[in-house]
Amino acid sequence: QIPTGTVEGYLYPDTYRVPFGSDARDIVAQILTKFDEVWTPRFDRRAHELGMTRHEVVTLASIVEAEARVSEERALVSAVYHNRLRIGMKLDADPTVAYAKGGYRGRLYYKDLEIDSPYNTYRRPGLPPGPIGNAGVESIRAALYPDESSRALFFVARGDGRHEFSATLKEHNAAIRRVRAANGTR
Repeated sequence: QIPTGTVEGYLYPDTYRVPFGSDARDIVAQILTKFDEVWTPRFDRRAHELGMTRHEVVTLASIVEAEARVSEERALVSAVYHNRLRIGMKLDADPTVAYAKGGYRGRLYYKDLEIDSPYNTYRRPGLPPGPIGNAGVESIRAALYPDESSRALFFVARGDGRHEFSATLKEHNAAIRRVRAANGTR
């Protein structure tokens, strides 16, 4: 049930036992089967409650997977994107720009944010047309169950794998200044 011509986002990250003599189709089938085992009917029900398709959830989960380095922040990262989607704000997700560029190659620059791609969420509103990677079950759950108490619309990486979350642009700009001061950057 992959709604696109690519399996991106549906190749479940795990360790697999691959029988000797397996070809690529056998291996991909095994990985897709694992995705179908992980994706439960409960996930379908929750996606429906959120007004999202499975593909939209998998797409959002792939962004959460790329952003969150600390497991307990996944629901907060997801909440930021849900909050932005709800008010029609662009996602402005760095990992989508990196995907549009063909993957991370060092840091992103302001000029990268101008890349003309349907995956560039700095230029295009809403979710990109598909996943930017393969998410684990924690990110899938976070996409389905964002932290509903969070009103955050912004976050900035602290440099230690964690983020500072903010509800307003003023708070976000102050968080950026704090992070830069703590890291000795400008």
